[in-house]
Amino acid sequence: MSDIPFHVRQGDVLIVAMDRIPDDALPVARDQGRVVLAYGEVTGHAHAIRAQGATLLERDAVRYLRLDAPVELEHEEHATIDLPPGGYRVVIQREYVPAERPGQSWRSVAD
Repeated sequence: MSDIPFHVRQGDVLIVAMDRIPDDALPVARDQGRVVLAYGEVTGHAHAIRAQGATLLERDAVRYLRLDAPVELEHEEHATIDLPPGGYRVVIQREYVPAERPGQSWRSVAD
């Protein structure tokens, strides 16, 4: 058996299984009934879950996903991904941007 936790990537969004989500993580509001993990910068597309069994949470600018049932992660330009119930950390890919802003050399990637 592998020591690598379950993880999937849909474009610039990485979802990694966790044993436990921090107790003090706070719910993030749904957008038009969807849990949105990331928005596209140019297209307005979104990595989103429509199912009611999904909750997006945040603590110290880190996002977590709690799934009470199997759900589908959808995006207009990527294949739909089936996610099993459980707890996950949501990681948005970053890219290096030299000296775009003083003191900030990284920015999130957006589809």
